[in-house]
Parts: sequence; C-alpha cells; structure tokens
Amino acid sequence: MEAPDLYAVLGVEPSATLEVITSAFRRQVRELRPDTQVDAVTAERFGRLRSAYETLRDPGRRAAYDQSYERTYRSPVEPPQAPAPPRPPRRFIVVLGTTAPELPLRAGPVRWEPSG
Repeated sequence: MEAPDLYAVLGVEPSATLEVITSAFRRQVRELRPDTQVDAVTAERFGRLRSAYETLRDPGRRAAYDQSYERTYRSPVEPPQAPAPPRPPRRFIVVLGTTAPELPLRAGPVRWEPSG
C-alpha cells in the first residue's frame, strides 16, 4: 500500500512554511470537529491529518519525508522549462499643454469636543 501524500492530506504545497501548514491543519480540524463527530470515517481522517501534521511540523522528520517525496511523487526527470518570452517595452504617451482636473479635497471624520 502506498503511503499518502502528506502535503495533499493537509492541502498545502510542498514549499509551504510551518505557519501555512499549521493554519491548514487547524482549519481542517475545525471542519472535522472530532470532539462532536464520533464515527469511524472521521476518526480515520483525523488520524491521517494528525499524522501528516506531526511529520511536517518537525524539521528533521519533514526533511526525511521530503527526500522520499521527491522519489515517490515527483517525476525523476522534469522537462526543462522554456524561458518566459520577453515582455514588449512599455510605451508612455505624454500630452503637453493639458492639465489634469483637480480632485476634490477630502477629509475624514471630524471629532468635535466641547470647549471649556
């Protein structure tokens, strides 16, 4: 049986930071609500989610997983990507002799205090 993709279990990219991983874990735990939904499917899903989070939050375990992840989930030889086409130069047109209309002066709310 093939091990699950831990990044897919949490719904994050492999380049995700620890903060993004923690946020994704907490979001999915709120959706599952394992304290109120007590059934076999929820318990199994929560177990996979917790296992994925525990592996990816620890830098040593994540590095070991990433080495096996590269071999398992990524193609061994990725085709080289073509460079991006050059962008056309931007052209600006300056019209002399015209003035831009003045924008009205705006102020925020005013707080009046009694004098005295």
